[in-house]
Amino acid sequence: MTDTSPLSAPTGREPALRASPRADGTAPRALVLGGTGYVGGRLVPRLLAAGYRVRVLVRDPTRLGAFTWGDDVEVVAGSATDTAALADAVPDVDVLYYLIHSMGGGRDFEDADLAAARAVAGAAAAASVGRVVYLSGLHPEGEELSPHLRSRVAVGEEFLRSGVPTTVLQAGVVIGSGSASFEMIRHLTDVLPYMPAPKWVRNRIQPIAVRDVLHYLLGAARIEPAPNRTFDIGGPDVLRYGQMMNGYAVEAGLPQRAIAALPVLTPGLASHWVNLVTPVPRSIARPLIASLQHECVAHEHDIDALVPPPEGGLTPYRRAVALALGRVRADEVETSWLDAEVSGVPSDPLPSDPDWAGRTVFTDLRTAQTTASADRLWEVIAGIGGENGWYSSPLLWAARGWMDRLVGGVGLRRGRRSRTRIAPGDAIDFWRVESVEPGSLLRLRAEMKVPGLAWLDLRCAPEGAGARYEQRAVFFPSGLAGRLYWLAVLPFHGFIFRGMANRITAAAEADPAA
Repeated sequence: MTDTSPLSAPTGREPALRASPRADGTAPRALVLGGTGYVGGRLVPRLLAAGYRVRVLVRDPTRLGAFTWGDDVEVVAGSATDTAALADAVPDVDVLYYLIHSMGGGRDFEDADLAAARAVAGAAAAASVGRVVYLSGLHPEGEELSPHLRSRVAVGEEFLRSGVPTTVLQAGVVIGSGSASFEMIRHLTDVLPYMPAPKWVRNRIQPIAVRDVLHYLLGAARIEPAPNRTFDIGGPDVLRYGQMMNGYAVEAGLPQRAIAALPVLTPGLASHWVNLVTPVPRSIARPLIASLQHECVAHEHDIDALVPPPEGGLTPYRRAVALALGRVRADEVETSWLDAEVSGVPSDPLPSDPDWAGRTVFTDLRTAQTTASADRLWEVIAGIGGENGWYSSPLLWAARGWMDRLVGGVGLRRGRRSRTRIAPGDAIDFWRVESVEPGSLLRLRAEMKVPGLAWLDLRCAPEGAGARYEQRAVFFPSGLAGRLYWLAVLPFHGFIFRGMANRITAAAEADPAA
């Protein structure tokens, strides 16, 4: 399947960004690590449009179903530390894009990041990869960096001494529809007319539009000879974080926000605050906030001599905000921070029923008949969550979402990337789409914090003059805590799951135009 959907600038088709053929006239090959992430998911279709043959290394190939370009790339299953998968991925590669970062990782994330970089750098050198392009972060020189910025710098240094020519692009806050940084600014400004904020709101930051990041990533593959150094990239504006919030307010049609800088809000406390008032969970908010402790401004613009800025210049901050808001309102968010898996949450697929033999498993099964067609019933199922809610006891669902947020989970406010489209790998509130059989099955895997593994199956099928709806919750408890959890929530299942089945079928029978 060829992706014919329109791409925002850059498209990859610009003459200055198109792939340079090999000496034998064939198209160069790009290997992308992190292709299902926020930046990687946008880079891959532009590489294809630019004329590259694209290979992606992904842990779970089924997640490519969430992308229109999933059938157009060569896929290698595995992780960045899987030596066998790397051996399959790196041969005959002209440019390797390294776009993976441990945003929410545990205490040992720095060691994990460095181990992955070493494995990839070693495999790239052994296979004589043409060049590496790595997206890192802007940071000051000579200061003690936050752990996440320090880790990004260390990863870049690992590639720079690998023997493979490496271009390290160091970007500041990335602004685009669906980026975690934009969503944090957006929701803080939307929710709070007055914001007591940490003193870092006074720090200077040089944001960059995601379209300009993509421009430099594409252009970096064409630089000859391939350099081996870092380059700072940033937009045309240097702002304080408070100015960025109020710049968003202007573009969103909101009054200017009063912001008071307080010396007492540590990164930890600030991340708890962001976790409570925005959809961005603490695991992602903390590294973002920690990086804001520093002034992140470009020290040089050497990249512009090798990759000229886009025609018309780099995107000003408020223009980047306006473009992002337009994408959100039009339901055309290309990729989102939601696409990232939640750190520490198992991603095991639901075992088939015969595999349950001898295992402790709890289920809740509900069925209902409807006069609506199976197609109409599927429309309701496919639109569940986010703005449409869960069709039962909003108070109980909200309480469960807040409980999850309080323990550092994603909660219900994460929503969904698109109001109308759904595919494997998509996030829906505190669920992850595990599989979709259009017209018949939506399977969701729980990403809320629970002592066990949980799934929710929503099925529909034609029956008689209408359709049959089937809803099954499945829970594999972990130890005594898991069994006690199930017993604790069991009394509420009658309200939640029975009401959910009844209201989903009622919604299917209602006039969708009403």
